[in-house]
Amino acid sequence: MNRRQLLTVFAALTAGAALFAKSQRQSPAGRKPSPAERKSRRRLYQLLGDLPDRHRPIQAETVSVERREKYQLEKLRLDLNGEEIVPAYFVKPLDAQGALPTVLFNHSHGGKYYLGKDELLQGNSYMATPPYAEELTRLGCAVLAVDHWLFGERSGREEIDLFKETLWRGQVLWGKMVYDSLRAVDYLTTRPDVDASRLATLGMSMGSTMAWWLAALDTRIKVCVDICCLTDFDALIAHKGLKGHGIYYYVPGLLKHFSTSDINRLIVPRPHLALAGRRDELTPVDGLERIDRDLKAAYAQAGAPEAWKLVLSDEEHLETPEFRREVLAFLKTHL
Repeated sequence: MNRRQLLTVFAALTAGAALFAKSQRQSPAGRKPSPAERKSRRRLYQLLGDLPDRHRPIQAETVSVERREKYQLEKLRLDLNGEEIVPAYFVKPLDAQGALPTVLFNHSHGGKYYLGKDELLQGNSYMATPPYAEELTRLGCAVLAVDHWLFGERSGREEIDLFKETLWRGQVLWGKMVYDSLRAVDYLTTRPDVDASRLATLGMSMGSTMAWWLAALDTRIKVCVDICCLTDFDALIAHKGLKGHGIYYYVPGLLKHFSTSDINRLIVPRPHLALAGRRDELTPVDGLERIDRDLKAAYAQAGAPEAWKLVLSDEEHLETPEFRREVLAFLKTHL
Protein backbone atom coordinates (compact mmCIF):
# COMPACT_ATOMS: atom_id res chain seq x y z
CA MET A 1 0.00 0.00 0.00
CA ASN A 2 1.52 3.37 -0.99
CA ARG A 3 1.60 6.56 1.08
CA ARG A 4 -1.29 8.12 -0.79
CA GLN A 5 -3.48 5.13 0.03
CA LEU A 6 -2.48 5.34 3.68
CA LEU A 7 -3.66 8.95 3.91
CA THR A 8 -6.92 9.14 5.87
CA VAL A 9 -9.04 12.15 6.63
CA PHE A 10 -10.24 11.91 10.24
CA ALA A 11 -11.95 15.21 10.91
CA ALA A 12 -14.30 16.93 8.52
CA LEU A 13 -15.05 20.63 8.92
CA THR A 14 -18.53 20.22 10.38
CA ALA A 15 -17.54 17.38 12.71
CA GLY A 16 -14.59 19.32 14.10
CA ALA A 17 -16.70 22.42 14.65
CA ALA A 18 -19.34 20.45 16.50
CA LEU A 19 -16.81 18.69 18.72
CA PHE A 20 -15.08 21.88 19.79
CA ALA A 21 -18.30 23.80 20.31
CA LYS A 22 -19.62 20.99 22.51
CA SER A 23 -16.40 20.95 24.51
CA GLN A 24 -16.84 24.62 25.36
CA ARG A 25 -20.47 24.18 26.42
CA GLN A 26 -19.96 21.27 28.77
CA SER A 27 -17.09 19.77 30.74
CA PRO A 28 -16.42 16.00 30.96
CA ALA A 29 -17.98 16.05 34.43
CA GLY A 30 -21.17 17.49 32.98
CA ARG A 31 -20.73 20.97 34.49
CA LYS A 32 -21.77 23.72 32.15
CA PRO A 33 -19.16 26.50 31.98
CA SER A 34 -20.46 29.94 32.90
CA PRO A 35 -20.63 32.77 30.35
CA ALA A 36 -17.70 34.40 32.19
CA GLU A 37 -15.59 31.24 31.76
CA ARG A 38 -16.39 31.00 28.07
CA LYS A 39 -15.52 34.68 27.65
CA SER A 40 -12.18 34.17 29.45
CA ARG A 41 -11.32 31.21 27.24
CA ARG A 42 -12.09 33.20 24.12
CA ARG A 43 -9.93 36.09 25.36
CA LEU A 44 -7.05 33.78 26.27
CA TYR A 45 -7.21 32.17 22.84
CA GLN A 46 -7.32 35.58 21.12
CA LEU A 47 -4.04 36.55 22.79
CA LEU A 48 -2.35 33.71 20.89
CA GLY A 49 -2.28 35.72 17.66
CA ASP A 50 -3.53 34.98 14.16
CA LEU A 51 -4.05 31.24 13.92
CA PRO A 52 -5.48 28.92 11.24
CA ASP A 53 -9.16 28.09 11.11
CA ARG A 54 -9.90 26.23 14.34
CA HIS A 55 -12.06 23.75 12.46
CA ARG A 56 -10.11 23.07 9.28
CA PRO A 57 -10.09 19.37 8.32
CA ILE A 58 -7.31 17.24 9.81
CA GLN A 59 -5.44 14.65 7.78
CA ALA A 60 -3.42 11.79 9.25
CA GLU A 61 -0.97 9.44 7.58
CA THR A 62 0.20 6.25 9.29
CA VAL A 63 3.88 5.83 8.42
CA SER A 64 4.42 2.56 10.29
CA VAL A 65 3.13 0.37 13.12
CA GLU A 66 5.71 -1.42 15.28
CA ARG A 67 5.23 -4.02 17.97
CA ARG A 68 7.80 -3.26 20.64
CA GLU A 69 8.56 -5.19 23.80
CA LYS A 70 6.20 -3.23 26.04
CA TYR A 71 3.82 -1.37 23.73
CA GLN A 72 2.69 -0.84 20.16
CA LEU A 73 4.16 2.22 18.46
CA GLU A 74 2.41 3.97 15.60
CA LYS A 75 4.37 6.63 13.72
CA LEU A 76 2.19 9.34 12.24
CA ARG A 77 2.34 12.43 10.06
CA LEU A 78 -0.47 14.82 10.95
CA ASP A 79 -1.71 17.85 9.03
CA LEU A 80 -2.96 19.88 11.99
CA ASN A 81 -2.30 23.45 10.87
CA GLY A 82 -2.09 23.49 7.06
CA GLU A 83 1.36 25.04 7.27
CA GLU A 84 3.78 22.33 8.36
CA ILE A 85 3.31 18.57 8.81
CA VAL A 86 3.43 17.47 12.46
CA PRO A 87 5.23 14.15 13.08
CA ALA A 88 3.74 12.22 15.99
CA TYR A 89 3.87 8.98 17.97
CA PHE A 90 0.82 7.09 19.20
CA VAL A 91 1.53 4.27 21.64
CA LYS A 92 -0.84 1.84 23.31
CA PRO A 93 -0.63 -1.37 25.32
CA LEU A 94 0.11 -4.55 23.39
CA ASP A 95 -3.03 -6.35 22.24
CA ALA A 96 -5.24 -3.57 23.62
CA GLN A 97 -8.93 -3.84 22.80
CA GLY A 98 -11.60 -1.16 22.61
CA ALA A 99 -11.41 2.54 23.42
CA LEU A 100 -8.66 3.45 25.89
CA PRO A 101 -8.11 6.33 28.30
CA THR A 102 -5.57 8.50 26.50
CA VAL A 103 -2.86 10.96 27.51
CA LEU A 104 -1.57 13.79 25.34
CA PHE A 105 2.11 13.89 26.34
CA ASN A 106 3.79 17.28 25.91
CA HIS A 107 7.56 17.16 25.46
CA SER A 108 9.91 19.57 27.23
CA HIS A 109 12.38 22.12 25.86
CA GLY A 110 15.71 22.06 27.72
CA GLY A 111 17.50 23.28 24.59
CA LYS A 112 17.24 19.74 23.19
CA TYR A 113 15.61 20.68 19.91
CA TYR A 114 16.59 17.32 18.41
CA LEU A 115 14.53 15.35 20.94
CA GLY A 116 10.90 16.47 20.75
CA LYS A 117 8.38 13.64 20.82
CA ASP A 118 11.17 11.08 21.34
CA GLU A 119 11.14 12.16 24.98
CA LEU A 120 8.03 9.97 25.29
CA LEU A 121 10.04 6.90 24.27
CA GLN A 122 13.51 7.77 25.59
CA GLY A 123 12.88 9.95 28.63
CA ASN A 124 15.16 12.87 29.50
CA SER A 125 18.07 13.63 31.82
CA TYR A 126 15.86 15.57 34.25
CA MET A 127 12.98 13.09 34.22
CA ALA A 128 12.42 9.95 36.29
CA THR A 129 12.62 6.52 34.72
CA PRO A 130 11.34 4.54 32.91
CA PRO A 131 10.11 6.72 30.01
CA TYR A 132 6.43 7.63 30.04
CA ALA A 133 5.64 5.41 27.05
CA GLU A 134 6.30 2.42 29.29
CA GLU A 135 4.67 3.85 32.41
CA LEU A 136 1.45 5.00 30.81
CA THR A 137 0.85 1.93 28.66
CA ARG A 138 1.43 -0.18 31.78
CA LEU A 139 -1.48 1.78 33.31
CA GLY A 140 -3.63 0.75 30.35
CA CYS A 141 -3.50 4.15 28.62
CA ALA A 142 -2.81 5.13 25.06
CA VAL A 143 -0.52 8.13 24.52
CA LEU A 144 -0.05 10.70 21.75
CA ALA A 145 3.05 12.90 21.48
CA VAL A 146 3.73 15.40 18.70
CA ASP A 147 6.82 17.32 17.66
CA HIS A 148 6.12 20.97 18.38
CA TRP A 149 7.45 23.80 16.23
CA LEU A 150 11.30 23.76 16.24
CA PHE A 151 11.60 20.31 17.82
CA GLY A 152 12.32 16.75 16.72
CA GLU A 153 11.66 16.26 13.03
CA ARG A 154 10.59 19.91 12.87
CA SER A 155 13.94 21.22 14.15
CA GLY A 156 16.43 23.24 12.13
CA ARG A 157 15.37 26.84 12.64
CA GLU A 158 16.54 29.13 15.45
CA GLU A 159 13.90 29.76 18.11
CA ILE A 160 14.55 33.50 18.18
CA ASP A 161 14.23 33.72 14.39
CA LEU A 162 10.84 32.03 14.30
CA PHE A 163 9.65 34.10 17.27
CA LYS A 164 10.53 37.34 15.47
CA GLU A 165 8.96 36.21 12.21
CA THR A 166 5.71 35.27 13.92
CA LEU A 167 5.48 38.75 15.46
CA TRP A 168 5.86 40.33 12.04
CA ARG A 169 3.02 38.14 10.79
CA GLY A 170 0.72 38.98 13.70
CA GLN A 171 1.31 35.57 15.22
CA VAL A 172 2.67 34.26 18.53
CA LEU A 173 5.08 31.32 18.64
CA TRP A 174 3.44 29.93 21.78
CA GLY A 175 0.07 30.31 20.07
CA LYS A 176 1.23 28.18 17.14
CA MET A 177 2.35 25.49 19.59
CA VAL A 178 -0.89 25.59 21.59
CA TYR A 179 -2.91 25.47 18.38
CA ASP A 180 -1.21 22.23 17.36
CA SER A 181 -2.02 20.74 20.78
CA LEU A 182 -5.67 21.71 20.49
CA ARG A 183 -5.85 20.11 17.06
CA ALA A 184 -4.08 17.03 18.42
CA VAL A 185 -7.01 16.67 20.82
CA ASP A 186 -9.36 16.99 17.85
CA TYR A 187 -7.44 14.19 16.15
CA LEU A 188 -7.63 11.94 19.22
CA THR A 189 -11.41 12.25 19.35
CA THR A 190 -11.65 10.71 15.88
CA ARG A 191 -9.79 7.50 16.76
CA PRO A 192 -11.92 4.45 17.62
CA ASP A 193 -9.23 3.23 20.04
CA VAL A 194 -9.45 6.43 22.12
CA ASP A 195 -12.06 7.03 24.83
CA ALA A 196 -12.73 10.73 24.23
CA SER A 197 -14.40 11.05 27.64
CA ARG A 198 -11.14 10.04 29.37
CA LEU A 199 -8.44 12.38 28.06
CA ALA A 200 -5.53 13.66 30.13
CA THR A 201 -2.53 15.83 29.40
CA LEU A 202 0.86 15.92 31.11
CA GLY A 203 4.34 17.23 30.57
CA MET A 204 7.57 18.45 32.12
CA SER A 205 8.97 22.00 31.86
CA MET A 206 7.69 23.45 28.54
CA GLY A 207 5.41 20.43 28.45
CA SER A 208 4.09 21.39 31.89
CA THR A 209 3.15 24.85 30.67
CA MET A 210 1.49 23.27 27.64
CA ALA A 211 -0.52 20.98 29.91
CA TRP A 212 -2.12 23.76 31.93
CA TRP A 213 -2.69 26.06 28.95
CA LEU A 214 -4.30 23.23 27.01
CA ALA A 215 -6.51 22.13 29.91
CA ALA A 216 -7.57 25.74 30.49
CA LEU A 217 -8.59 26.21 26.86
CA ASP A 218 -10.16 22.82 26.16
CA THR A 219 -12.63 21.27 28.59
CA ARG A 220 -12.37 17.91 26.84
CA ILE A 221 -9.21 17.43 28.90
CA LYS A 222 -10.42 15.58 31.98
CA VAL A 223 -7.15 15.50 33.94
CA CYS A 224 -4.16 17.88 33.92
CA VAL A 225 -0.71 17.02 35.29
CA ASP A 226 2.10 19.58 35.12
CA ILE A 227 5.66 18.91 36.27
CA CYS A 228 8.11 21.71 37.11
CA CYS A 229 6.75 24.74 35.30
CA LEU A 230 3.68 26.15 37.05
CA THR A 231 5.14 29.65 37.14
CA ASP A 232 3.52 32.70 38.71
CA PHE A 233 4.35 35.46 36.22
CA ASP A 234 4.56 38.30 38.76
CA ALA A 235 6.81 36.25 41.06
CA LEU A 236 9.07 35.41 38.11
CA ILE A 237 9.45 39.12 37.33
CA ALA A 238 10.10 39.97 40.99
CA HIS A 239 12.81 37.31 41.19
CA LYS A 240 14.43 38.50 37.94
CA GLY A 241 13.87 35.09 36.41
CA LEU A 242 12.54 35.98 32.96
CA LYS A 243 15.76 34.90 31.24
CA GLY A 244 15.24 31.35 32.52
CA HIS A 245 12.34 30.68 30.16
CA GLY A 246 12.77 30.41 26.41
CA ILE A 247 11.49 33.17 24.14
CA TYR A 248 8.66 30.86 23.00
CA TYR A 249 7.07 31.35 26.44
CA TYR A 250 6.14 35.02 26.10
CA VAL A 251 2.68 36.07 24.90
CA PRO A 252 2.22 39.78 24.10
CA GLY A 253 -0.34 41.51 26.31
CA LEU A 254 -0.92 38.48 28.55
CA LEU A 255 -0.44 40.25 31.89
CA LYS A 256 -3.01 42.90 30.98
CA HIS A 257 -5.67 40.20 31.20
CA PHE A 258 -4.46 37.09 33.03
CA SER A 259 -2.37 35.94 35.95
CA THR A 260 -1.18 32.34 36.16
CA SER A 261 -3.95 31.68 38.67
CA ASP A 262 -6.53 33.16 36.30
CA ILE A 263 -5.52 30.73 33.55
CA ASN A 264 -5.48 27.75 35.89
CA ARG A 265 -8.88 28.63 37.36
CA LEU A 266 -10.28 27.76 33.92
CA ILE A 267 -9.40 24.12 34.69
CA VAL A 268 -11.61 24.04 37.82
CA PRO A 269 -13.23 21.66 38.82
CA ARG A 270 -11.36 19.10 36.71
CA PRO A 271 -8.56 17.17 38.47
CA HIS A 272 -5.25 19.01 38.38
CA LEU A 273 -1.92 17.88 39.85
CA ALA A 274 1.08 20.22 39.91
CA LEU A 275 4.59 19.24 40.98
CA ALA A 276 7.51 21.62 41.50
CA GLY A 277 10.89 21.98 43.19
CA ARG A 278 11.46 24.55 45.91
CA ARG A 279 14.90 25.32 44.43
CA ASP A 280 13.67 25.59 40.84
CA GLU A 281 14.38 29.13 39.65
CA LEU A 282 11.74 28.78 36.93
CA THR A 283 8.98 28.48 39.55
CA PRO A 284 9.61 30.82 42.52
CA VAL A 285 8.19 29.36 45.74
CA ASP A 286 6.26 32.48 46.77
CA GLY A 287 4.53 32.35 43.39
CA LEU A 288 3.67 28.68 43.85
CA GLU A 289 2.21 29.48 47.27
CA ARG A 290 0.06 32.22 45.73
CA ILE A 291 -1.25 29.87 43.03
CA ASP A 292 -1.90 27.17 45.63
CA ARG A 293 -3.97 29.55 47.77
CA ASP A 294 -5.94 30.75 44.77
CA LEU A 295 -6.68 27.29 43.42
CA LYS A 296 -7.51 25.78 46.81
CA ALA A 297 -10.14 28.48 47.19
CA ALA A 298 -11.45 27.99 43.64
CA TYR A 299 -11.70 24.21 43.94
CA ALA A 300 -13.33 24.46 47.36
CA GLN A 301 -15.90 26.90 46.00
CA ALA A 302 -16.59 24.47 43.14
CA GLY A 303 -17.16 21.64 45.63
CA ALA A 304 -14.11 19.67 44.50
CA PRO A 305 -11.29 20.42 46.98
CA GLU A 306 -9.74 16.98 46.42
CA ALA A 307 -9.29 17.64 42.69
CA TRP A 308 -6.41 20.12 43.16
CA LYS A 309 -3.02 19.04 44.52
CA LEU A 310 0.37 20.75 44.63
CA VAL A 311 3.38 18.61 45.56
CA LEU A 312 6.76 20.21 46.30
CA SER A 313 10.22 18.67 46.53
CA ASP A 314 13.49 20.15 47.80
CA GLU A 315 15.01 19.72 44.34
CA GLU A 316 15.61 22.06 41.41
CA HIS A 317 14.14 21.52 37.92
CA LEU A 318 13.78 17.77 38.24
CA GLU A 319 11.11 15.07 38.16
CA THR A 320 11.90 12.98 41.23
CA PRO A 321 10.87 9.33 41.74
CA GLU A 322 8.36 10.63 44.29
CA PHE A 323 6.91 12.94 41.65
CA ARG A 324 6.58 10.01 39.25
CA ARG A 325 4.67 7.99 41.86
CA GLU A 326 2.36 10.95 42.45
CA VAL A 327 1.69 11.34 38.73
CA LEU A 328 0.81 7.69 38.19
CA ALA A 329 -1.38 7.52 41.30
CA PHE A 330 -3.24 10.69 40.28
CA LEU A 331 -3.92 9.39 36.78
CA LYS A 332 -5.00 6.02 38.12
CA THR A 333 -7.45 7.73 40.50
CA HIS A 334 -8.90 10.38 38.20
CA LEU A 335 -8.59 9.10 34.63
